[in-house]
Amino acid sequence: MALTSTMHRILLDISDVDRGVYEQAALRIAQHPSESDAYLIARVLAYGLELAPDLVLGRGIAFPEEPTMSVTDPTGQVRRWIEVGVPSADRLHRVAKLADEVVLYAHRTLQPLRDELRGRALHRAEAVRVFTFPPPLLDKVAAQLGRQCQLSLLRHEGILYVTTPDGVTHETPLLEQTLAAVGRGA
Repeated sequence: MALTSTMHRILLDISDVDRGVYEQAALRIAQHPSESDAYLIARVLAYGLELAPDLVLGRGIAFPEEPTMSVTDPTGQVRRWIEVGVPSADRLHRVAKLADEVVLYAHRTLQPLRDELRGRALHRAEAVRVFTFPPPLLDKVAAQLGRQCQLSLLRHEGILYVTTPDGVTHETPLLEQTLAAVGRGA
């Protein structure tokens, strides 16, 4: 018998002072059996940090050719392609050609990608924005994850604060770099 996805209902309170976004989002998000809790939490946090009027969640890791999230224009052209995880250099090269803007939120070390990028040119590598969530933050938030829960996100002056259902607030600097800087080992 095949394993099925687990559905989570997450109420996300977003206060993104840096972008001027103050919203509440009710997410109904499926967790594939092969998807770690850390990856799921990274998807949820990325959604909150990228929230925009036309932001759409992809269908998940079972559809590897689709973005994790995207923003499209009325013609269907992908304007912003948002990846979560640590995709291959080939994928990022291809995606940078397809979308106007590419953003990557990594849920673990970028070393495998860094190794792949060494000595290789990627399309618009200077324009691809990369953020890394520290695994301890993801683990702490995942420990509070239920099938139904509420999380609060606050981004202010480059610091991300995540308040979990137990009322504990976890914080981390949200450092941005480019894919070119990742390739240089910066």
